[in-house]
Amino acid sequence: MAAGKLGEAVGIAGSTLSNNLTVLTRAGLAASTRDGRSIIYTADYGRMTDLLAFLLEDCCEGSPNVCAPLGDVIAKAMCCPPQVRA
Repeated sequence: MAAGKLGEAVGIAGSTLSNNLTVLTRAGLAASTRDGRSIIYTADYGRMTDLLAFLLEDCCEGSPNVCAPLGDVIAKAMCCPPQVRA
């Protein structure tokens, strides 16, 4: 999604959005490509999945009840894979 449209969709100011997208891109969780005057950002769902799996595994540290409240959220997310948008 183009950075401008992304900002409109989430209601974040341009400078804040730019900083956050830079952090996500440097972390490998998003990628950017230039299309004329626009910069198009794409999420790397594989890397995000790996990060979430690590965080959930790490936060539980042998105590599944710590992450149990996230069970419904995870189940819902797994049944609804992300749709690819042009």
